[in-house]
This record gives sequence, C-alpha cells and structure tokens, in this order.
Amino acid sequence: MYDNGEGVDQNQSEAAKWYRLAAEQGDASAQFNLGLMYDNGEGVDQNQREAAKWYRLAAEQGHASAQNNLGLMYDNGEGVAQDHQEAVKWYRLAAKQGNTSAQHNLGLLYFVNYESFELLRRAYLWLSIAAHSGGILESFELLHKIEGKLTNSQLEIAKQTVRECEKLNWRGCEVPKLSP
Repeated sequence: MYDNGEGVDQNQSEAAKWYRLAAEQGDASAQFNLGLMYDNGEGVDQNQREAAKWYRLAAEQGHASAQNNLGLMYDNGEGVAQDHQEAVKWYRLAAKQGNTSAQHNLGLLYFVNYESFELLRRAYLWLSIAAHSGGILESFELLHKIEGKLTNSQLEIAKQTVRECEKLNWRGCEVPKLSP
C-alpha cells in the first residue's frame, strides 16, 4: 500500500517498515521488495549488502526475481564478492522459472565470458529463449553477434539446440554436452 500509494499517501519509509515486518516472518515477496528498497535506496539508506541479504532469503524460497537480482549482484560484485559461478547458479534457477531477464542475463554472462564454442552455444540458447519469450531487443542483437563468431557448422549445432528447446515450449531447456 505505502509503496505504491494505494489508499494511502505514498511513503517509502513506511513501506520499508511493513515489508521488514513481513520479511522477518519469512514472506518471500516482502523479502524481495525490501531487497529492492535497499538496492535502490528507497525508504532506507542504500545498502548493497542488505539488499543481497534480503534477495538471498527470497531467492532461497524460489522467488525468481530475487534469484535474478542476486545473480546480478554476484555478476557485478555488488554487495557480495564477484563470483560468476554463483551468478550462473542464481540466473539459471530464475531462468528455468521463465524469468526473461534472468534468461537474458545468463546468455549475456556466457557471451561476455566465452572461452569456447560450448559457452557460446549456451549463450545462443539462453539469448534465444529470452528473445522469443520476452522479446528483449538486446537479446536479438547479441544473437547476431554470436552468429558472427561461429562457423557454419557450429551455428547449425547452436540452432539445432534452439529448435529442440522450441519443441519443449522453452521449458526445461539445457545445453547438452557435445559428444567427442
């Protein structure tokens, strides 16, 4: 109510107070919203560590947006030590729940840190999922960049992985290991 000014005057400090009460009772949505408030400095002093704490509590309960935001924090080293493996873990959990931002962020992380065709193929898959399920323009742009880095045979393998994922309605998609 206070966060959006529904029925009362908007008051971020009051919203933070009520979110905290619910968050301390284990409410995942309240934990996520309190994390957002700390992340953005709305109604509370901005504090990335506190944001990460509340995102983690919500993420551990399966809150997809909290998982994505916690992944971002690990990806960028904000409020936590930078750790790309932890970022992948949280992005993947959110991405598998259909969170388009996490799908994009996971694909972007694989693209930026690619060292092999395997990582580019993963980037291609997750960016394709994000592009098709959420229409994120940047996902389409990155797909074109990846296509320019792949050989024709590698591109065909990546596209085949995407076609197989399409058959699953973009759910339960994983990049299978390449056979030697």
